Amino acid sequence: MEEKQGRRRDGDASVNQETIMTQNAMQYILALDQGTSSSRAILFDHAGSVVRIAQREFTQYYPQPGHVEHDPYEIWQTQLAVAHQVLRDAGVGPAQIRAIGITNQRETAVLWDRRTGEPVGRALVWQDRRTAPMCEQLKRDGHLETIRERTGLELDAYFSATKLRWMLDHYDGARERAARGELAFGTVDSWLIWQLTDGQRHVTDVSNASRTMLYNIHTFRWDDTLLALLDIPASLLPEVVPSSGEVARTAARLFGAELPIAGIAGDQQAATFGQACLSPGMAKNTYGTGCFLLMNTAGKPVTSRNRLLTTIGWQIGQAGADAAASTQYCLEGGVFMGGATIQWLRDGLQIIQSAPEVEPLARQCDDTGGVVFVPAFAGLGAPHWDAFARGTLVGVTRGTGRAHIARAALEAIALQSVDVLDAMQRDAGIALAELRVDGGASRSDLLMQMQADLLGTPVVRPRVTETTALGAAYLAGLATGFWRDTAELAAQWQMEQRFEPRLSADAREAQLARWHRAVDRARGWIDETGNA
Repeated sequence: MEEKQGRRRDGDASVNQETIMTQNAMQYILALDQGTSSSRAILFDHAGSVVRIAQREFTQYYPQPGHVEHDPYEIWQTQLAVAHQVLRDAGVGPAQIRAIGITNQRETAVLWDRRTGEPVGRALVWQDRRTAPMCEQLKRDGHLETIRERTGLELDAYFSATKLRWMLDHYDGARERAARGELAFGTVDSWLIWQLTDGQRHVTDVSNASRTMLYNIHTFRWDDTLLALLDIPASLLPEVVPSSGEVARTAARLFGAELPIAGIAGDQQAATFGQACLSPGMAKNTYGTGCFLLMNTAGKPVTSRNRLLTTIGWQIGQAGADAAASTQYCLEGGVFMGGATIQWLRDGLQIIQSAPEVEPLARQCDDTGGVVFVPAFAGLGAPHWDAFARGTLVGVTRGTGRAHIARAALEAIALQSVDVLDAMQRDAGIALAELRVDGGASRSDLLMQMQADLLGTPVVRPRVTETTALGAAYLAGLATGFWRDTAELAAQWQMEQRFEPRLSADAREAQLARWHRAVDRARGWIDETGNA
């Protein structure tokens, strides 16, 4: 009798495993990828393949030079619209969605009313530089090292903290309402989850929290010292949760059922996870609006000597007392103007009509003819951190044409990334074996070859380049058993193309030296009042 029962149990286990595999084949993960210029929704199957994509751009507001804003409602409306569209286009119902993963533009700050859910004003985008003078004053007052030690970040307008302080000081009645506990602050992930849950959950994950300049990456808490320094009430802040774990369920009215939200990560941490950079020393570069380079440093935060950022990559499992054991850290460097440089060629100079035109235009010449372009439109990020640098085009002659400028723009994207990666390798004490790449501009073979040549390291492009959304999907799928473990995820990663360096060491050094001369001319171009 016992033997028969045992056989039935073994048989049931086998059937259950087969059932799970069958269910997984029929189910999907919905990734919401809320970026700087568009909201996207991507449906992934169990193989980690893209089933459907939907995307909508939204309005960029530039009320003054250096100011960049978004409408939080438009972010939400476009994100919900593409979620519905991708499900409709794929013919997938709510019962087939195993979980939702969310990834987002990170440092963009949103402030809203807890009761009505109405934004207090426009969101201040990560590119916004209006608080650069505030940051300079904090440096003069001696707070730079305190912020570095606690947050792993540079004291810069890039991050959310000074943006939130500005909102409290400038949006009508905001500080008084905040003091009464009426307002909520969050990065875009928090805003979306608030909307998805009809205001039932006010949360952010550790990766996004670590980008606010208010979160202590060693204690895993909002830092009281920094809140006091910036005069920010703790009541504004969301609960911090793991990157992988069911933290909320959507309101049933939105999708016809309550869907679990089980993965959250800032876009660059999500891309690192989606690229399966799961071991120390593995690195990726995402070529989006900006370029963001992250290197996995495992469970140890590495302090940068070269003004890179020490950031939390992701946390899988438990928060609280077990947070340290389940947390992975990264070194990060950000280039503010990546794909946005090409957008400027299209919208500003109007020398191309669409972004894909830049590569064939740049191929019309073999080099830039001595032209160097430093696209410091919003200052320089890592490792320079100069909020007062501005865009510079040098080496222009009567023989300079559109093709030379287009080629210089592509080189500028690669050269900025080289500066970051050189600093990263020195900090980590690790020589890169290869650089994994993703993002829209990574589809340019010319840019990827330039990157390999100027870096002197192979560049590898995966078959699935939607790695930001894929990382969010992976985090959600791990939490819900859709994928077993990170080993299964790493096994899914596949190379599409490898770009080997072709440039000689001498030629590479000469080009880098010329680039750094141009950077020196761009630095400190304006003062704190915005005057040149």
